[in-house]
Amino acid sequence: MARHVNRLSPFNITALALGVAFLYLPIVILVIYSFNASRLVTVWGGWSLRWYQEFFNDRAMLDAAWMSLRVGAVSATIATLLGTLAAVGLVRGERFRGRTLFSGMLYAPLVMPEVITGLSLLLLFVALNAERGFWTVTIAHTTLTMCFVTVVVQSRLASLDRSLEEAAMDLGCDPVQAFVRVTLPLILPAIAAGWMLAFTLSLDDVVIASFTTGPGSATLPIRIYSEVRLGVKPEINAICTIVIALIAVLIVIASLASKLSSARGESAAPL
Repeated sequence: MARHVNRLSPFNITALALGVAFLYLPIVILVIYSFNASRLVTVWGGWSLRWYQEFFNDRAMLDAAWMSLRVGAVSATIATLLGTLAAVGLVRGERFRGRTLFSGMLYAPLVMPEVITGLSLLLLFVALNAERGFWTVTIAHTTLTMCFVTVVVQSRLASLDRSLEEAAMDLGCDPVQAFVRVTLPLILPAIAAGWMLAFTLSLDDVVIASFTTGPGSATLPIRIYSEVRLGVKPEINAICTIVIALIAVLIVIASLASKLSSARGESAAPL
């Protein structure tokens, strides 16, 4: 009976195949056409690495890619730090005054349209007479991604047994030492997952970055968007393939780290 229930029916196989094709067939086509030797995107001209060479010789694209990596790394690190502290405050400070208002303001970027967030940040930077560039984009991305980190870390902290910290304090640790030596290693997989999520969201953002960027600080998505408006070039396919490969490597590393943590008896956060 169990084998009969777990057996895939033709309908299930068809539905699974259609779902996978819907999700990944466009990506597969993009990767294949990134090796197209023809200058025309829709005309196959044989296999070639020509457009990868064009990308690595395109100084403007390389600068935009480097800018995206820098913004993503810095904003994800700051968002992870602030989001972790906010999660600790929400979970461990259940009764502090203003908790409802604080949590509502913290989670607002989750549901607020990015156009409104980007416009409000632009008005803030204009009011402060701040020169738009690397740091304005970084601050904007930190504002966007901090709430996602908070959600991930908060879910892990909420399921953590607090008696472990209490036992550490009974053995002589103060609250800070108990958190650093006991709680922090247990929530480290969730923190890593939050950092990766924040980094990915930063790399993907176009709307908020378009409001807060300035001359000479365009990120890779903005650069790609400006190029696509003039027509899709095969070089764009090569750039997107490289980004897909990097994200795939990060996902594999995160999955292996999560499985390793689970094998050691830790409850890793789901990615």
